[in-house]
Amino acid sequence: MSPRSTAAVRAVEQRGPRRVGRVVPQEAAETGVDEARLHAKVLNIGEVLDRLRVDYPDVTLSKIRYLESEGLVEPARTSANYRKYSEADVARLRYVLHAQRERYLPLRVIKEELAAIDRGELPAAPPPGPRAVPAQPVPKGLNVLLGAERVRLSRRQLLAESGLDEEALAELERYGLLRALSGGGYYDEDALVVARTVGMLAAHGVQARHLRAARAAADREAGLIEAAVAPLRAQRGEEGGGEPRDTVDELALLLVRLHAALLRARLASGRPS
Repeated sequence: MSPRSTAAVRAVEQRGPRRVGRVVPQEAAETGVDEARLHAKVLNIGEVLDRLRVDYPDVTLSKIRYLESEGLVEPARTSANYRKYSEADVARLRYVLHAQRERYLPLRVIKEELAAIDRGELPAAPPPGPRAVPAQPVPKGLNVLLGAERVRLSRRQLLAESGLDEEALAELERYGLLRALSGGGYYDEDALVVARTVGMLAAHGVQARHLRAARAAADREAGLIEAAVAPLRAQRGEEGGGEPRDTVDELALLLVRLHAALLRARLASGRPS
């Protein structure tokens, strides 16, 4: 590939997430990259992941496969059943990820927008200016560490977002590290954090069975907090006050801070147990 063509392809990729469908060939005409090259299926899924992670560091292979299963991108398949993607496919994935992160759109709406682009129509433009973030209260307690966003995921969505497979998720449930919400089989934001974190630990050889102690410690610390706030809760109940949420948040953060300090001290001593 000539230097001019290489720069042109890079320019197409960097122009933003709304370059999909018919929009990509138009950009190809502007930059001198022919449409056939843009749609040539030459990239493997690992190369696609590397490109997307520059702007979307949380994206995973499972996420890309999930978007394919939902019909949002259609890679080619080799005779050995390996996926092959084009530059246009990468642009399409960027569009999906941008619409989810910046515009908070569900996949159903994103799919409709992509279909409109494929028909030669343009979807509604993203809101101008910085990323639109709904007004939210200042995070408190453990939300400072974990984030305050609330999610509700099906089992399939949890697998796609976390990168775990069905066997690994079942193991987490068996060891009590996460569980579905009662009465519906959906999972919340804490289940997602646990699943993602355990997946990263597994890359270092730490298995779910090794983490039962972490669950037991969390249960003990939750009991400690409950015991500490029980008198305050009873007092507020008599006075018609609300839950001592601020005290719970403060105690939770203090316990996490204590745990981190003890862990650092133990590691520094060179004698981790």
